[in-house]
Amino acid sequence: MSPMEATLSSKNQVTIPKPVREYLNLKAGDRFKFFLQPDGAVVILPKIPVSRLKGSVPKLDQPVSVDELNAAIAAGAVERFRQ
Repeated sequence: MSPMEATLSSKNQVTIPKPVREYLNLKAGDRFKFFLQPDGAVVILPKIPVSRLKGSVPKLDQPVSVDELNAAIAAGAVERFRQ
């Protein structure tokens, strides 16, 4: 993807380029968080309402027990530690 530019208006407003809005699935009224990095970079992340996350994780065929959940967490921790 090629670099894109935006201009700061006299009212200190910026229009986010359409490809960026589409990539981040932004809608009018969305809010953002800005993170200043030590290397001078600025990271901009949209604050996504929890309601927009509905349906993003597929439902399981059957519920998972607490014991199965704890075993999966432990297995993941062991795997991460090995790396």
